[in-house]
Amino acid sequence: MTIAEVSTRADTMPQHVSLTALFLKFLRFGLLAFGGPVAQIAMLRQALVEEERWIDKTRFNRLLAVLQVLPGPEAHELCVHMGMIARGRMGGVLAGLGFMLPGLFLMLVAGWAYVTWIAGRSAWSGVLLGVQIVVLAIILRSVARIGQHIIENTLLGVVAAASLLATLFGAPFWIPLVAGGLVYGLARRLRWAALVVAGAVVAAAAAHFLREPVDAIPAAILTEPAVGALFLAGLKGGLLTFGGAYTAIPYVRADTVGRGWISDAGFLDGIALAGVLPAPLVIFATFVGYIAGGLPGALAITAGMFLPAFGFSLILFERLEAIVEWPALHRILEGVAAAVVGVIAATFVQLGQATWSAASEHAIPIAMFVAALLAAWRLRGTWVTPVIIGGGALMGRLLLSA
Repeated sequence: MTIAEVSTRADTMPQHVSLTALFLKFLRFGLLAFGGPVAQIAMLRQALVEEERWIDKTRFNRLLAVLQVLPGPEAHELCVHMGMIARGRMGGVLAGLGFMLPGLFLMLVAGWAYVTWIAGRSAWSGVLLGVQIVVLAIILRSVARIGQHIIENTLLGVVAAASLLATLFGAPFWIPLVAGGLVYGLARRLRWAALVVAGAVVAAAAAHFLREPVDAIPAAILTEPAVGALFLAGLKGGLLTFGGAYTAIPYVRADTVGRGWISDAGFLDGIALAGVLPAPLVIFATFVGYIAGGLPGALAITAGMFLPAFGFSLILFERLEAIVEWPALHRILEGVAAAVVGVIAATFVQLGQATWSAASEHAIPIAMFVAALLAAWRLRGTWVTPVIIGGGALMGRLLLSA
């Protein structure tokens, strides 16, 4: 089905809207996009399906299921897709831009304020450490929530556990992802699956022994990020966000923290800010890019992060559902998604180690982490994450400041 056919179907045609009005409509959605993807999708469903009837409920649910299988922030991809239904590919571009621009602007301001007034100031050390501790709890809860939806059987659990161990032992990111997808896709062919596992072990060992020591890397590469490198860091994250925006965290961290361009503490601060802004959570990459490379770095990493979200809908609009429903591809993507869960869990461990080492004593941080984890686990609502982060900042100021 072509764009024109979708746009002109009597049961799915939105009221005629100009390109300017379409952009402003999704800009408004972006200004109200608090609370993460669940709240954002619910807002879009209410406005475009329940009230304006751009498409029917059945098609919306099927579209959402397809987008959740693909990498990228699903709320943003949904905006691009709905914009295309209204006004073709230009409508998709404008809808996507409108939805992301408020969060982009606010995160750029936040990055500037952080660099100008907060980073390196001892008066903020307790506040920032408190925020970093509770963000770890939010990440752990997200790992569990993502895992509940992705790890549906024992084999997927094994893939996730193997990916966790491989990442902790320093395997390059692509080895557990490729191996996880192929093992699960070839699960009914045990010989081939065994060969994949053996090949992954050999590749990981070779990467370990051939990897150049960090000390041998020129200092300029570690301290002066190129705009192109930040774009690629964002692109990697955008292509590997299976199951939610938190899945982009390990890949952006590896390409920024891993190269010395930003600290783990600053990285966690960016995730915290993204949790309270009206934007897809992957907007944390904008903050990371700003800290690492200023305004050009922020724009480059943001472009890389959101490019797949635009691309999948803009290029594959007519064939999106048919491609994703291909059974073999579906199983491979399920295996990749399980491997990503393991990679995120490993990143949680690594971030936790960095935060643990930053604390001068550990009883209060442990208590704060447990309290935040209980709140994230038991409470529901768009207000939960901002309240947890605010509580962490307050407790850090009162209990952890020097």
